[in-house]
Amino acid sequence: MPFQKIQAEKLSGAVVKQIELLILRGILRPGDRLPSERELAEKLGVSRPSLREAIATLQDRNLLEPKAGAGIFVGNVMGAEFSETLVRLFSDHEEAMFDYISFRRDMEGMAARRAATVGSDTDLKVIDTVFRKMEAAHTKRNPAEESQLDAEFHLAIIEASHNVVMLHMMRAMFTLLREGVFYNRQIMFKQRTTRDTLLGQHRAINDALQARDPGAAQAAVSAHLSYVENSLSDQHRTDRNEAIARQRLEQEAAR
Repeated sequence: MPFQKIQAEKLSGAVVKQIELLILRGILRPGDRLPSERELAEKLGVSRPSLREAIATLQDRNLLEPKAGAGIFVGNVMGAEFSETLVRLFSDHEEAMFDYISFRRDMEGMAARRAATVGSDTDLKVIDTVFRKMEAAHTKRNPAEESQLDAEFHLAIIEASHNVVMLHMMRAMFTLLREGVFYNRQIMFKQRTTRDTLLGQHRAINDALQARDPGAAQAAVSAHLSYVENSLSDQHRTDRNEAIARQRLEQEAAR
Protein backbone atom coordinates (compact mmCIF):
# COMPACT_ATOMS: atom_id res chain seq x y z
CA MET A 1 0.00 0.00 0.00
CA PRO A 2 1.32 3.49 -0.85
CA PHE A 3 1.30 4.80 2.72
CA GLN A 4 4.15 5.96 4.91
CA LYS A 5 4.35 6.67 8.58
CA ILE A 6 3.71 10.30 9.47
CA GLN A 7 6.89 11.99 10.61
CA ALA A 8 6.63 14.78 13.14
CA GLU A 9 8.24 17.90 11.66
CA LYS A 10 11.19 19.36 13.53
CA LEU A 11 10.50 22.77 15.00
CA SER A 12 13.46 24.23 13.12
CA GLY A 13 11.95 22.97 9.85
CA ALA A 14 8.66 24.69 10.62
CA VAL A 15 10.55 27.93 11.32
CA VAL A 16 12.41 27.62 8.02
CA LYS A 17 9.16 27.16 6.10
CA GLN A 18 7.51 30.14 7.81
CA ILE A 19 10.38 32.51 7.08
CA GLU A 20 10.69 31.20 3.51
CA LEU A 21 6.99 31.93 2.92
CA LEU A 22 7.36 35.44 4.34
CA ILE A 23 10.19 36.07 1.87
CA LEU A 24 8.37 34.40 -1.02
CA ARG A 25 5.25 36.49 -0.43
CA GLY A 26 7.26 39.67 -0.28
CA ILE A 27 6.39 40.39 3.36
CA LEU A 28 10.04 40.15 4.34
CA ARG A 29 12.08 42.10 1.81
CA PRO A 30 15.80 42.13 0.93
CA GLY A 31 17.64 44.14 3.58
CA ASP A 32 14.97 43.74 6.27
CA ARG A 33 16.44 43.04 9.70
CA LEU A 34 15.05 40.14 11.71
CA PRO A 35 14.14 40.70 15.38
CA SER A 36 16.69 39.70 18.01
CA GLU A 37 17.10 35.99 18.68
CA ARG A 38 15.25 36.22 22.00
CA GLU A 39 12.37 38.24 20.55
CA LEU A 40 12.02 36.07 17.44
CA ALA A 41 12.08 32.86 19.47
CA GLU A 42 9.28 34.23 21.64
CA LYS A 43 7.22 35.33 18.61
CA LEU A 44 7.57 31.90 17.01
CA GLY A 45 7.12 29.96 20.25
CA VAL A 46 10.28 27.89 19.78
CA SER A 47 13.47 27.39 21.74
CA ARG A 48 16.53 29.45 20.85
CA PRO A 49 18.51 26.31 19.78
CA SER A 50 15.71 25.41 17.31
CA LEU A 51 15.71 28.98 16.03
CA ARG A 52 19.52 28.97 15.60
CA GLU A 53 19.27 25.74 13.60
CA ALA A 54 16.62 27.29 11.33
CA ILE A 55 18.64 30.48 10.85
CA ALA A 56 21.71 28.43 9.93
CA THR A 57 19.69 26.53 7.30
CA LEU A 58 18.35 29.77 5.81
CA GLN A 59 21.85 31.24 5.72
CA ASP A 60 23.09 28.16 3.86
CA ARG A 61 20.32 28.81 1.31
CA ASN A 62 21.44 32.47 1.02
CA LEU A 63 18.03 33.68 2.17
CA LEU A 64 19.44 35.27 5.33
CA GLU A 65 22.80 36.85 5.95
CA PRO A 66 24.48 37.90 9.21
CA LYS A 67 26.14 41.29 9.59
CA ALA A 68 28.67 41.58 12.37
CA GLY A 69 27.35 43.67 15.23
CA ALA A 70 24.13 44.46 13.37
CA GLY A 71 22.04 41.26 13.31
CA ILE A 72 20.49 38.94 10.75
CA PHE A 73 19.09 40.38 7.51
CA VAL A 74 17.08 39.07 4.57
CA GLY A 75 19.52 38.40 1.75
CA ASN A 76 19.43 40.04 -1.66
CA VAL A 77 17.38 37.27 -3.22
CA MET A 78 16.92 39.34 -6.39
CA GLY A 79 20.60 40.12 -6.86
CA ALA A 80 21.20 37.50 -9.54
CA GLU A 81 18.11 38.23 -11.64
CA PHE A 82 20.11 40.16 -14.24
CA SER A 83 23.78 39.80 -15.06
CA GLU A 84 26.03 42.87 -15.05
CA THR A 85 26.47 42.43 -18.80
CA LEU A 86 22.73 42.51 -19.43
CA VAL A 87 22.24 45.51 -17.11
CA ARG A 88 24.93 47.37 -19.08
CA LEU A 89 23.11 46.57 -22.31
CA PHE A 90 19.88 47.90 -20.84
CA SER A 91 21.63 51.11 -19.82
CA ASP A 92 23.38 51.71 -23.13
CA HIS A 93 20.49 51.26 -25.55
CA GLU A 94 17.34 53.37 -25.76
CA GLU A 95 15.41 50.46 -27.26
CA ALA A 96 15.50 48.69 -23.88
CA MET A 97 13.78 51.61 -22.18
CA PHE A 98 10.73 51.49 -24.45
CA ASP A 99 10.60 47.69 -24.30
CA TYR A 100 10.68 48.02 -20.51
CA ILE A 101 7.70 50.40 -20.52
CA SER A 102 5.81 48.08 -22.86
CA PHE A 103 6.56 45.16 -20.55
CA ARG A 104 5.33 47.15 -17.55
CA ARG A 105 2.15 48.14 -19.37
CA ASP A 106 1.31 44.49 -20.02
CA MET A 107 2.33 43.12 -16.62
CA GLU A 108 0.99 45.93 -14.46
CA GLY A 109 -2.27 46.06 -16.38
CA MET A 110 -2.72 42.38 -15.59
CA ALA A 111 -1.71 42.98 -11.96
CA ALA A 112 -4.24 45.82 -11.60
CA ARG A 113 -7.00 43.63 -13.03
CA ARG A 114 -6.08 40.88 -10.55
CA ALA A 115 -5.79 43.32 -7.63
CA ALA A 116 -9.28 44.66 -8.30
CA THR A 117 -10.60 41.09 -8.31
CA VAL A 118 -8.60 39.08 -5.76
CA GLY A 119 -7.03 41.82 -3.61
CA SER A 120 -8.34 41.95 -0.06
CA ASP A 121 -9.85 45.06 1.50
CA THR A 122 -6.56 45.50 3.37
CA ASP A 123 -4.61 45.30 0.10
CA LEU A 124 -6.72 48.12 -1.30
CA LYS A 125 -6.23 50.16 1.88
CA VAL A 126 -2.46 49.84 1.45
CA ILE A 127 -2.71 51.11 -2.13
CA ASP A 128 -4.95 53.99 -1.05
CA THR A 129 -2.59 54.88 1.81
CA VAL A 130 0.36 55.13 -0.57
CA PHE A 131 -1.69 57.28 -2.93
CA ARG A 132 -2.62 59.65 -0.08
CA LYS A 133 1.10 59.99 0.63
CA MET A 134 1.58 60.85 -3.05
CA GLU A 135 -1.01 63.60 -2.73
CA ALA A 136 0.76 65.00 0.33
CA ALA A 137 4.18 64.83 -1.36
CA HIS A 138 2.77 66.60 -4.41
CA THR A 139 2.47 69.85 -2.43
CA LYS A 140 6.14 69.69 -1.37
CA ARG A 141 7.51 69.72 -4.93
CA ASN A 142 10.13 67.11 -4.09
CA PRO A 143 10.84 65.03 -7.25
CA ALA A 144 12.83 62.40 -5.32
CA GLU A 145 10.02 61.77 -2.83
CA GLU A 146 7.34 61.70 -5.51
CA SER A 147 9.27 59.27 -7.69
CA GLN A 148 9.89 56.97 -4.72
CA LEU A 149 6.20 56.95 -3.83
CA ASP A 150 5.40 56.33 -7.50
CA ALA A 151 7.37 53.08 -7.33
CA GLU A 152 5.78 52.11 -4.00
CA PHE A 153 2.30 52.70 -5.45
CA HIS A 154 2.90 50.41 -8.42
CA LEU A 155 4.54 47.73 -6.29
CA ALA A 156 1.60 47.83 -3.86
CA ILE A 157 -0.69 46.99 -6.79
CA ILE A 158 1.54 44.10 -7.79
CA GLU A 159 1.56 42.84 -4.20
CA ALA A 160 -2.25 43.03 -4.16
CA SER A 161 -2.38 40.76 -7.23
CA HIS A 162 -1.15 37.90 -5.02
CA ASN A 163 1.09 36.31 -7.63
CA VAL A 164 4.50 35.70 -6.07
CA VAL A 165 6.27 35.09 -9.39
CA MET A 166 5.05 38.42 -10.76
CA LEU A 167 5.92 40.10 -7.45
CA HIS A 168 9.58 39.09 -7.40
CA MET A 169 10.06 39.62 -11.12
CA MET A 170 8.63 43.15 -10.97
CA ARG A 171 10.56 44.00 -7.79
CA ALA A 172 13.75 43.11 -9.64
CA MET A 173 12.68 45.33 -12.54
CA PHE A 174 11.88 48.21 -10.21
CA THR A 175 15.27 47.82 -8.57
CA LEU A 176 16.88 48.51 -11.95
CA LEU A 177 14.50 51.43 -12.49
CA ARG A 178 15.38 52.87 -9.07
CA GLU A 179 19.06 52.67 -10.01
CA GLY A 180 18.41 54.64 -13.19
CA VAL A 181 19.10 51.73 -15.53
CA PHE A 182 16.07 52.41 -17.74
CA TYR A 183 15.35 56.09 -17.10
CA ASN A 184 15.40 58.61 -14.27
CA ARG A 185 11.88 58.80 -12.81
CA GLN A 186 12.70 62.07 -11.08
CA ILE A 187 12.87 63.79 -14.48
CA MET A 188 9.17 63.03 -14.92
CA PHE A 189 8.35 64.93 -11.73
CA LYS A 190 10.25 68.17 -12.41
CA GLN A 191 7.62 69.97 -14.51
CA ARG A 192 4.50 71.16 -12.69
CA THR A 193 2.12 70.26 -15.52
CA THR A 194 3.64 66.78 -15.81
CA ARG A 195 3.42 66.27 -12.05
CA ASP A 196 -0.24 67.27 -12.03
CA THR A 197 -0.98 64.90 -14.91
CA LEU A 198 0.84 62.00 -13.27
CA LEU A 199 -0.99 62.52 -9.99
CA GLY A 200 -4.31 62.54 -11.85
CA GLN A 201 -3.39 59.29 -13.60
CA HIS A 202 -2.49 57.62 -10.31
CA ARG A 203 -5.78 58.88 -8.85
CA ALA A 204 -7.66 57.25 -11.73
CA ILE A 205 -5.85 53.95 -11.08
CA ASN A 206 -6.59 54.14 -7.35
CA ASP A 207 -10.25 55.06 -7.89
CA ALA A 208 -10.76 52.09 -10.22
CA LEU A 209 -9.13 49.72 -7.75
CA GLN A 210 -11.14 51.02 -4.79
CA ALA A 211 -14.28 50.53 -6.89
CA ARG A 212 -13.08 46.99 -7.71
CA ASP A 213 -13.47 47.66 -11.43
CA PRO A 214 -10.87 45.40 -13.11
CA GLY A 215 -11.41 46.75 -16.63
CA ALA A 216 -11.10 50.38 -15.56
CA ALA A 217 -8.04 49.59 -13.42
CA GLN A 218 -6.24 47.91 -16.32
CA ALA A 219 -7.19 50.73 -18.70
CA ALA A 220 -5.97 53.39 -16.25
CA VAL A 221 -2.61 51.65 -15.87
CA SER A 222 -2.28 51.36 -19.65
CA ALA A 223 -3.12 55.04 -20.16
CA HIS A 224 -0.61 56.07 -17.50
CA LEU A 225 2.29 54.07 -18.94
CA SER A 226 1.46 55.16 -22.50
CA TYR A 227 1.74 58.75 -21.26
CA VAL A 228 5.13 57.96 -19.67
CA GLU A 229 6.28 56.36 -22.93
CA ASN A 230 5.19 59.34 -25.04
CA SER A 231 6.70 61.85 -22.61
CA LEU A 232 10.06 60.12 -22.61
CA SER A 233 9.98 59.80 -26.41
CA ASP A 234 9.29 63.53 -26.71
CA GLN A 235 12.10 64.32 -24.26
CA HIS A 236 14.58 62.18 -26.19
CA ARG A 237 13.57 63.87 -29.44
CA THR A 238 13.96 67.31 -27.83
CA ASP A 239 17.39 66.38 -26.48
CA ARG A 240 18.53 65.16 -29.90
CA ASN A 241 17.23 68.30 -31.62
CA GLU A 242 18.99 70.50 -29.07
CA ALA A 243 22.27 68.66 -29.58
CA ILE A 244 22.01 69.18 -33.35
CA ALA A 245 21.11 72.86 -32.88
CA ARG A 246 24.17 73.38 -30.67
CA GLN A 247 26.38 71.84 -33.35
CA ARG A 248 24.89 74.19 -35.94
CA LEU A 249 25.43 77.19 -33.66
CA GLU A 250 29.02 76.18 -33.01
CA GLN A 251 29.66 75.79 -36.75
CA GLU A 252 27.96 79.11 -37.55
CA ALA A 253 30.05 80.93 -34.94
CA ALA A 254 33.22 79.50 -36.48
CA ARG A 255 32.48 80.82 -39.98
